[in-house]
Amino acid sequence: MKKVVVLTGAGISAESGIKTFRDSDGLWENHRIEDVATPEAWMRNPELVLQFYNQRRAQLDEVEPNAGHRALAALEDHFEVHVVTQNVDDLHERAGSSRILHLHGELRKMRSERYPDLIYDCPGDIRIGDKCESGFQLRPHIVWFGEAVPMLEAAAALAARADVFIIVGTSLQVYPAASLMIYTNAGIPFFYVDPRPQVNAELARMPGLQVIAEPASTGVPKVAEMLLAGSGAR
Repeated sequence: MKKVVVLTGAGISAESGIKTFRDSDGLWENHRIEDVATPEAWMRNPELVLQFYNQRRAQLDEVEPNAGHRALAALEDHFEVHVVTQNVDDLHERAGSSRILHLHGELRKMRSERYPDLIYDCPGDIRIGDKCESGFQLRPHIVWFGEAVPMLEAAAALAARADVFIIVGTSLQVYPAASLMIYTNAGIPFFYVDPRPQVNAELARMPGLQVIAEPASTGVPKVAEMLLAGSGAR
């Protein structure tokens, strides 16, 4: 069974109503990134950071997967599909995808601020004073700006095994995720779905690139049709 690796970004979730920090001049729900999404922000004002992510987590109950999410899940009937997502929501899971690698963490999880491998499910709010089993404050299980991306090596390994690579809803400006395509084998089909595609240097070198300048909800089903028809897969 052919392996399809999909890199998804904020655009696919934005169609479901989840705000992104690129929506309005670098603000994310009226907050500066520096105030809510960096290790320094956590050290400076952990209560604000917890409040921000508690609100983002609560928002997940108000949104649903869209046609783009569902089309990727449906591809599992015919391909071995691996979703590598930059998003921290659970919309891919709720759409039915079964192989999902979260590069930047997950809103529905929390971890120890001292021991990053102590990770727990997070069904509700995190509050100051909530501790891990070793007695340290719990924080959102989110990779903040300035932190290492621990799942990058696993994502690169998936890219290296891909027979088809699909990019959905990302500006390809956030590294290292934006460079995953350099790990792929030469000549495989590439699809880039985004209403405002920005082909970066790495992607521009891919001879098999097809750009679909549409939102994920319409573009991903089109890519799925091409794959199923055999026109885009080798």
